[in-house]
Amino acid sequence: MKLVRYGEKGAEKPGILDASGKIRDLSGIVDDIDGTTIAPTSLEKLASVDIDELPVVNGQVRLGACVGNVGKIVCVGLNYSDHAKEANLPIPKEPIIFMKATTSINGPYDDVELPASSTKLDWEVELGFAIGKRAKNVSEADALDYVAGYFIVNELSEREWQAEREGQWTKGKSHDTFAPLGPWFVTADEIADPGDLNLKLAVNGETRQNGSTKTMIFGVAEVLSYISGFMTLEPGDVISTGTPPGVGLGMKPPLYLKDGDRMHLEINGLGHQQQLVVKKAE
Repeated sequence: MKLVRYGEKGAEKPGILDASGKIRDLSGIVDDIDGTTIAPTSLEKLASVDIDELPVVNGQVRLGACVGNVGKIVCVGLNYSDHAKEANLPIPKEPIIFMKATTSINGPYDDVELPASSTKLDWEVELGFAIGKRAKNVSEADALDYVAGYFIVNELSEREWQAEREGQWTKGKSHDTFAPLGPWFVTADEIADPGDLNLKLAVNGETRQNGSTKTMIFGVAEVLSYISGFMTLEPGDVISTGTPPGVGLGMKPPLYLKDGDRMHLEINGLGHQQQLVVKKAE
């Protein structure tokens, strides 16, 4: 299933894509696409619904972040061997994890804010997934049973704030609009192998990132298992698994986003995103 959230920001409704790609309204069946809806028993009930009997959502509608009421966003840094190489950093011996504020969540086609004081705003296409059931000290062998579904994340970073200011990475990762999610929440049964997906990102029509989850150092199962040893993961929590090479920081010389730039992201099977960068006034 491909689940969506559509409508005005803060008032999104739940929907599902039918076989022709039209959005069908799930209002009255579920309240939202969130931790409750993506739990295993709820997804089983949804799978039994006759989609063709649901109302069609007509006209152009805004798509919101594909997961609502997210409790936390946990990200993995330097998780692609070729990205670590471009950053001239050693291969991590274990996953590098950090948090991203949930207030950074954005729709897949919404504008991305360029903060007034920003000088090094960078793009990062990533495979994201959401937790379907409570996970604590989960074994790697069982970990994929806890994944409810997958989606695209643009894990935007302000590199100066991240690396050149005091403290940890969180401040460079958490500005409003720095986490577009979606467009679709694709249930795990539709992704045969999360370790074999192509990821692409273009800026103003020029390809910047073109990688594969094959070069991930720590795969989805290992990442989930590892994180669950340090914190309890709840249904609806989002994990973003790292980015392949081609980020602005790794270019020579480095190249960062500016007002008016357009980003286009895609992962096979998960759709695409597009955002316009808009400079935020003081």
